[in-house]
Order: sequence, then structure tokens, then C-alpha cells
Amino acid sequence: MSRTSFPKQQIRIFLAENIHPKAHEMLKEEGFYLESSAKALSEDELVTKVKDFHVLGIRSKTKITKKFLESADRLLTVGCFCIGTNQVDLNSAKRRGVTVFNAPFSNTRSVAEMVLAEIVMLARRLGDKNTKLHRGNWEKSAEGCYEVRGKTLGIIGYGHIGSQVSVLAEAFGMRVCYYDIVTKMPIGNSRQMNRLEDVLKDADFITLHVPETPQTKNMISTAELKTMKTGSFLINASRGTVVDLKALSLALKEKRLAGAALDVFPEEPEGNGNPFVSELQEQANVILTPHIGGSTEEAQVNIGMEVATSLIRFINNGSTTGSVNFPQVDLPIQRDSHRILNVHKNVPGVLKDINGIISDLGANIQAQYLSTDPDIGYLIVDLDQRVSEQVKERIKSLPTSIRTRILF
Repeated sequence: MSRTSFPKQQIRIFLAENIHPKAHEMLKEEGFYLESSAKALSEDELVTKVKDFHVLGIRSKTKITKKFLESADRLLTVGCFCIGTNQVDLNSAKRRGVTVFNAPFSNTRSVAEMVLAEIVMLARRLGDKNTKLHRGNWEKSAEGCYEVRGKTLGIIGYGHIGSQVSVLAEAFGMRVCYYDIVTKMPIGNSRQMNRLEDVLKDADFITLHVPETPQTKNMISTAELKTMKTGSFLINASRGTVVDLKALSLALKEKRLAGAALDVFPEEPEGNGNPFVSELQEQANVILTPHIGGSTEEAQVNIGMEVATSLIRFINNGSTTGSVNFPQVDLPIQRDSHRILNVHKNVPGVLKDINGIISDLGANIQAQYLSTDPDIGYLIVDLDQRVSEQVKERIKSLPTSIRTRILF
């Protein structure tokens, strides 16, 4: 059963930022109403154009703010067709009863392969040699060029991407050590180090794979760069705020580092064709790429499928599995029942009040599942059809309720 409480063509979905056609295809096949935009939308554009939509799909440029969320009374869910969700005010979305989904796995391989390519390019100074040859300058020399076999790669952040980089690096014959704020099972022969400083001191190459948080802002700055081995290399394909670019520029000019590769920056142009300026431009053996770590055809197809699937499951049966800001609930559909979804403040006595309403109206519960986090509770309840509308209205009127609806 995948029907909803009103015709699917009345469920309005807006996809921004040129999301892959595979996602469009999957959502249209479900029968939903779909509009799209190739560009990112500003806060004002969201408020005026998208506030009446039930579902919003974005990538990394569109910002989902508290102001927009407060204007979007019909919004049920946001799909981030990317790994990160820092462009979304997750707490405001949760308190409005809006689930947020992302694609934490789909571009893992694409980023990992690019990192390994950049390790080889930096070790062989291929970026500089390519540029010189394009300019007509033939410079054949082995000076400053090395094999990566036998070198040590230090990975900061041993999650989905970091661990994949580890596997590929070992296949190249590299030694791998890593640091993570939590204990992670090593893959292959990699070694977890107790301190960030230990990895910085030991590694010939450092690659960063951490989220954007207050703790990771400028986590690689002057002190950390001085801790790194002289002649080592730094790669950042995580978040632009993680590296202090002025400190990195100075380390490169002073030749304490032999090179760097960056795919992300603290400030990035709004779109293609807009000017880009960085203190790292024109520096020797520095590879700069325009945030393309996950930009492969395979990754974009996978991201489109992963997020579209999460959105479809949420719309069709209320499943929040994979949501980044909601309790995880996935209840199998019961035959000949109506499903009520309720988001409420997580305070004592809510379930007692809801079950009291159901009991007073003489309804029979066929299935029920509640999951909570410190702020909210998310309840799915399947009950007989006679009084479902009355149950919904009375639950909705509870002072603890944030959002209540009959799904089918």
C-alpha cells in the first residue's frame, strides 16, 4: 500500500540546484506534482516561491533558514541531495516537524578516488608540469618528485570517505594512520592514533574528512602546520572552514609544506562563471578544484536515487529511517487501517494522552511505534478506520503536538 490521504498529484515537490534527472524520474513515477529550478534559491525566493510546497529538494547552495521554515506551513520534509546538511537549520526544521534527509554514502567512492589522484599529482608535481607545458615551457626533471609507495598517509576523520581512502591508499602501497574523535575499527593495516598531533608528525600526506562544526573550524592552522613534517602535503576535500588558508599560504611560501590540494573553500562563488579569488592561486604545487569531489556521473545518479527513495518512503508510509534530525521510525503498513503520524514535544505523559484519546473514541490500535530524542517524539499509529479523523483532530489539539496528519 502506498496511497496517501489525498491524491498524489496534490503532493507538491520542488527540486532546486539542478538535481540529477534520476530523482525527477523517480518522483514523477510516484505521481507527485513536481517543479524544479536549475539554480540555488535565496531565502526570499524560497519564502515567495516554495512556501506552499510539501517537499523541497536542494543541494549545497540553498540555505534552509528559520525564517523560511516559519513561512512554509505545508512543508513536510527536505531532501539534501549531497552529503552535508550544514546548509539547513536542522533544529528549527525539527521543531517545525520537518524531517531532513541526505545522501551520506553515495559519493564516497568519487571523493576517495579524487584524493588518491591528488596524492599522486602532488608527489609528482603534475599540476605545475602540466601548466608549464601548456604555456610552452618544457621542463623534464625528477627533482622533488616521488613515488607514493612506502609513504605514510594520515587521515583525519575515519568515516565513510576516510575509510575508503584508507583502502585505496594501501592498494598503492602506502602506510596509513588515522585520527578520529571516536574509536573506529581499522581497515586493513591502518593504525588509529590517539592524538591529532601524532598523525600530523608521522604522515607524509594529510587528508581531511571531517564535518563542519565549531570544533573543526580552522582545525588546521599555524600550530598544526608547524607540527606537520617538513616537505609534507595537505589535502582538504571536506569543508572549506577546516583549514586556515592564510596560515597554509604562509607555510607553502616558506616551503615548510611541499604542496596542497583543496576542493573546498571558506567562501565559494554562487555559481559557474563567477570570479574566484584565493591567496593560494599561483603558488607552486597547489591544486585547486571547484568543489567537485563528489561530482561524477555515478555519484550524482546514486545521490538522486538515495535521497528520492528516502523522500518517497517518508511520503508514502511515514518512515524516517536515515533522517538526520528526527527519531528513526519505520513501521510496516497494516491492512485495512488508517495511519496517523504525530510529531510532539518530548515531555512526560504524551503517549498516555494520545492513547487515552484513542481509548475514549473506542478505536482499536493495530500497530504503534514511538521514538524520541531529547526534543521531540515521533509516533506512528495504525488504527481502524471508523474514527481516525476524530482521533487525528483530538491529537492535533493537544498542547504538546507539533504536527499531526492522517497519512492514509
